[in-house]
Amino acid sequence: THSHLDHIACLPFILDSVGDQRNTPLTMHATQATQDIIRKHIFNWQIWPDFSEIPSPENPFLRFNTIEVGKSLVIGERSITALPANHTVPAVGYQLQDLSSGASMVFSGDTTTCDPLWEMVNAIDNLRYLIIEAAFPDSERELAKLSKHFCPSLLLEELAKLESDPDIYVTHAKPGMFKQIEAELLRGAGRRRINMLAAESVFEF
Repeated sequence: THSHLDHIACLPFILDSVGDQRNTPLTMHATQATQDIIRKHIFNWQIWPDFSEIPSPENPFLRFNTIEVGKSLVIGERSITALPANHTVPAVGYQLQDLSSGASMVFSGDTTTCDPLWEMVNAIDNLRYLIIEAAFPDSERELAKLSKHFCPSLLLEELAKLESDPDIYVTHAKPGMFKQIEAELLRGAGRRRINMLAAESVFEF
């Protein structure tokens, strides 16, 4: 979704650990802006080797594939479409659609208020699940705004723009604030089905 360390930290270690055990390169699908940041600051031969050139440029461990907002990528029986997001670095969310059933799941990635996101989400038929972030409690609303994340009150304001009624799962809560964020969300949920995302969650559609 974007280049922040908590979202890409495992990538260099995966490549270093199992790159030579794969028959094909690991493909990282990302916008050009995100690729540029990761190439400049991670795979730059100073922080980490450039695995798009190892063991050779013709047969690397890592391959980049450029995605664009609104364009779909088909992998097997699923299509993946990048959605707009509003964060402190270039960022996207994703729609994952099952091509046989037509059902979809949306993951916001890291974002704050973003009308273009809701415009695209509201155009999705048969949206089963929405996974969206809320990193801070309402007591840190200004920090959430500054860092372009949601707190419960900001998220609930945004959910008023959602025209469908999927199951909503909230992620990215700071560990020490999980219970407080959950309580604040549930107090304001109204008719919305809002849950905190748990590690053992399984989504079938």
